[in-house]
Amino acid sequence: MNKDISPPAVTGVGVAVVPRQDTDEALWDIYLINLRDTPLENILITSQGYGSVDGVDKTTTILRHFHQTLPSREAIMIEPIQSSLFAISNEYWVSFNDGEHMLDKRYVFAPGTISEDTLVDLPVLDRPGVIQQ
Repeated sequence: MNKDISPPAVTGVGVAVVPRQDTDEALWDIYLINLRDTPLENILITSQGYGSVDGVDKTTTILRHFHQTLPSREAIMIEPIQSSLFAISNEYWVSFNDGEHMLDKRYVFAPGTISEDTLVDLPVLDRPGVIQQ
C-alpha cells in the first residue's frame, strides 16, 4: 500500500553554505532558503557530518533545529560550520508542512564540494555560497 502513496516532490527549498564575511576565522554558516511563493511551516532540520579523514572514521554529533515558519523568499541561518568539516559529508535533513502534507528532503554536501572555488551567487541572500536544491 505504501507504494501507492507518492508525496509531492520538494522544490523551491535549498540549503546553502556561506562563508562568513569580515572575519579571519575559517567559519561558514548554513542557511535554509525558501524560494517558494508560500511559507514553510513547522520546520525540523537535523544535521550530521560523517566520513573518513586520513583513514580515520569521523562522525559529528547529530543536531536538531526547529523553526515555526520561514516566509516566502527568505532565509534563516541553521548553524555555523568549520571549514575543517568540508573533508567529510555534511547532511541536512529538512522536514516541513506544506498544506496538509509533511514533506522532507535530504541535502548532502559531499567531501570537497564546499570550497572558495565552488561559490556561486545565492538567491535571496545575495551573497556567494554553495547551494543544494
